[in-house]
Amino acid sequence: MGCDGGTIPKRHELVKGPKKVEQVDKNAALAARWNYCAISQRPLRKPIVACDLGRLYNKDAVIEYLLDTSPEKCVIETATHIKSLKDVKQLNLTDNPAWKGDKANTKGDKYEDLQRAAFICPVVGLEMNGRQKFCYLRACGCVFSERAMKEIKTEVCHKCGEAFKEDDVIVLNGSKEEMADLQRKMEERKLKAKLLKKAKKSKAPEAVAKPAHIEEISGPSTQKPKENKVALDKMLNGHSSSSSTEKSSSTSTVSGKACKPASGITKRSRTEIGEKSEAYKSIFTSHSSAKRAREEKPNWITHTAYYY
Repeated sequence: MGCDGGTIPKRHELVKGPKKVEQVDKNAALAARWNYCAISQRPLRKPIVACDLGRLYNKDAVIEYLLDTSPEKCVIETATHIKSLKDVKQLNLTDNPAWKGDKANTKGDKYEDLQRAAFICPVVGLEMNGRQKFCYLRACGCVFSERAMKEIKTEVCHKCGEAFKEDDVIVLNGSKEEMADLQRKMEERKLKAKLLKKAKKSKAPEAVAKPAHIEEISGPSTQKPKENKVALDKMLNGHSSSSSTEKSSSTSTVSGKACKPASGITKRSRTEIGEKSEAYKSIFTSHSSAKRAREEKPNWITHTAYYY
């Protein structure tokens, strides 16, 4: 059979059987989803954000991904639905006091517990390592285990006290069915936001048009102050000075008292003003101090004196 050199072939080398399906290690899959960023594949470090589908990201990785607008940009499947930072929520995580960090077993002479995690549930104390289901609230970003949410049913956050609804609870790294349900809710939420935005834009021009319509209806009432203003301008310019004096004299003769003119300009009599002081009167040339006696006046006055 051509086995020169004393080689002995084995059965699997001669007969081709069905290929074995490679099975992914469960521990490695859980560590990849719960300890590493879904965009950069780097270890998760605070600040950590989560999308509406429950995936975990580093915030700096999301910002770098959004800022990259080059044509050579690598489109990542786990981040295609993220268009801005509004599509993610920063998580309020609780640190695990028993966590010593990734560098605790650098020499390799210690037992490394794969179930240890950097964060825990603040209510029950379960570690967020993927063995138990965890969820976060869209209202405040606090993270709890699903067991804590079921055992203590409330409409207020256990950690910060902020109110939330049932739709605000999003499962982190859920199954395929849970991811499909979250995607449906996300699309419905975006559609509602678009409809509300269109409704607000349509209401804005209506609110501007209403005051103009009201002014057209109440035309005669708004014309009165305009007529008064024109009359005042005419009186100031001297067009209606004679008519105003006649009206004021007629009203004073009838009542015996000084009445205010109809135009709105008030005139006070000397009795109402009162006597002025001597210091005030001395300012004017009509005062006695400004008049000179005949002896004080000079015999001649040279207005344009020329001296050569």
